[in-house]
Amino acid sequence: MDNRLCVPGTSLPAGPPRRRRRVLRRVLVAVLAGGVVAGTALTLLPGEHRQRVVRPPAPGPQAAAGTRALTTVTYGVPAALPGLTALIARQEARVRERPRDARAWAVLGSAFVQRGHRAGDAADFPRAERALRTSLEVRGSGNTEALDGLAALALARRDFPAAKQYGEQALRAAPKRWTAYPPLIDAYTGLGDYTKARATLDKLLELRTGAEARPAVMARAAAVYRDRGWREDAVAQLTDAAAAARTPAEQAAWLAGLGQLAWERGDLPDALRHFEAALRLDPDQRAASVGRARTLVAQGRTSEALAGYRAALARQPDPAGLLELGELYESLGRTGLAEEQYERLRAAVRQAVAGGVDEALVIGRFEADHGDPWDGVERLRQEWARQPGIEVADALGWALHRAGEDEEALAYATAATDKAKGGGVRSALYAFHRGVIEAELERYGPARRHLQEALRINPYFSPLGAAEARGALASLGDVPDEPLPAEAP
Repeated sequence: MDNRLCVPGTSLPAGPPRRRRRVLRRVLVAVLAGGVVAGTALTLLPGEHRQRVVRPPAPGPQAAAGTRALTTVTYGVPAALPGLTALIARQEARVRERPRDARAWAVLGSAFVQRGHRAGDAADFPRAERALRTSLEVRGSGNTEALDGLAALALARRDFPAAKQYGEQALRAAPKRWTAYPPLIDAYTGLGDYTKARATLDKLLELRTGAEARPAVMARAAAVYRDRGWREDAVAQLTDAAAAARTPAEQAAWLAGLGQLAWERGDLPDALRHFEAALRLDPDQRAASVGRARTLVAQGRTSEALAGYRAALARQPDPAGLLELGELYESLGRTGLAEEQYERLRAAVRQAVAGGVDEALVIGRFEADHGDPWDGVERLRQEWARQPGIEVADALGWALHRAGEDEEALAYATAATDKAKGGGVRSALYAFHRGVIEAELERYGPARRHLQEALRINPYFSPLGAAEARGALASLGDVPDEPLPAEAP
């Protein structure tokens, strides 16, 4: 199948398809999707000679997992949690034996970054920083592996200015290394510089990347296309990334991304199918666990959803997930249980902040709806001054609305939803926020359009928000889109 996109200049560079490679790719996808593990006996084709092949003993499960994690961490793609733990143990032993091995320190630091991010445990981030800075001390500023790791660490901490700094250093040191580009794209996006994010993606797509890198490159392209509102292109790229993934953990990450895209457009069966497929491949896939629970809520399977949330957040108490669960309990009238989740959220934020994570966005959103809106405004103003991305624009606009400052709120809500200002992403939540603010300002025509748009994009976007959107729309009645002409004198 030709996977090139119809939008000029956006398709990944690819040579003429080779039949053997396509067959091998289909076999790989079947193996990953079916859960087949390495070591399955191969059946010889007719005419092949059977001969005894002496092979060295296979490595134990931990060693094999560590080896796979080394490959994926080196190439900046998702690795399984057990493999990351095995790799960390191996690299810690190596740096004890060879304290001047800059690469070993860089791999150790990158493994800590990925494990902390995947497990939702910010305690790994200070360890990562120590290892990566040690690598830089051993081998200077041209140490691209350490710079890549520091950029990834900054992204995990939501520190986009630092990610930009390290990413640009790595790119200057080795402009042909593809691994420098994805963190830099994320950094520019977080800073609201969408022009640079798209230009950096274009440069990445011009590189000749190997088979091991192509799924990660396609996934990065999908994220940029999603932000531009090119939903079908994003789905096509992530579908290809999942098909070409080389490990179950990597494939699970791209399938979880497909589930999120399906959720955002309100396609519940497709979202659930992708989230559950991701979890079969990698039970530790946090985004898939929470996404599955969120989808079950929308399907009316509330008991299953609550069990899913509780299981996911018992292992990985993610602040954003705890906010979702608290709001679900609130929508069910179970205010005591909602407050329990909000208290857990506060504790999880304190732990994340201790690990260097910037949680201003989630705390600002929480305060706007469930605490002190002015506290949310102050936090989000500071966040906007430091890293003015679309997410922050939407959250600050909503916090200002909740604090009663609707005129100022509308400017930020417009920035989050106006393509001319960078807000190309099609978000039901952003459209809902803008519609409510416009209704408060008596701009009833635009308010009605944006509330309708929110429910058209995804009528299940939030247990609390979707109900409020329907109520606000009903209260507007039949409002004309344009003002009536003035009466003749």
